[in-house]
Amino acid sequence: MADHDPAPAPTVLLPQSEIEAIVADLARRIAPVIDDETVAAVLLTGGLWFAADLTRALSREGRNVRFDALWLASYGDETTSRGKIDVYAPFQRPIAGKRVLILDDVFDTGLSLAEAVRITKEAGASEVLTCVFARKPWPEARAPEPDFVGWEAPNRFLVGYGLDHKGGLRGLPDICALD
Repeated sequence: MADHDPAPAPTVLLPQSEIEAIVADLARRIAPVIDDETVAAVLLTGGLWFAADLTRALSREGRNVRFDALWLASYGDETTSRGKIDVYAPFQRPIAGKRVLILDDVFDTGLSLAEAVRITKEAGASEVLTCVFARKPWPEARAPEPDFVGWEAPNRFLVGYGLDHKGGLRGLPDICALD
């Protein structure tokens, strides 16, 4: 049997306490531009941890948004994007005429966010806002850029707080580098 190098130990880049502060700051910035009829739409699967925390933080700011999800995938179990988006599940409720706040964990290629915006506009949303917890540097222009960004992340392979490696390590309370 061939020897396998063990996976590198995760290096904490952003501890849970800083994540909580960033989410609270995002909620303070977003609350004035939305209302309780706004639909917060999480991009599954990675955005679930952030969306849960942000919607609770918005509630503390006096905004009790509606909630929905889009299940999109561009990575599968790979460490780089396949360059195409698979839609596994659409919105659960009609969003025509509503303001939609799309929530995702990380903005890197921009493909998932662009597809989510396209789907949301096609579904008849009156306004589409976007919010990502982390934005990674990218060598090419991406469109659309998120309306709200919590953290400017380094160009490293990130895990924890919803970010995964082959479906694992999403539940780490900190954001870590795995490189």
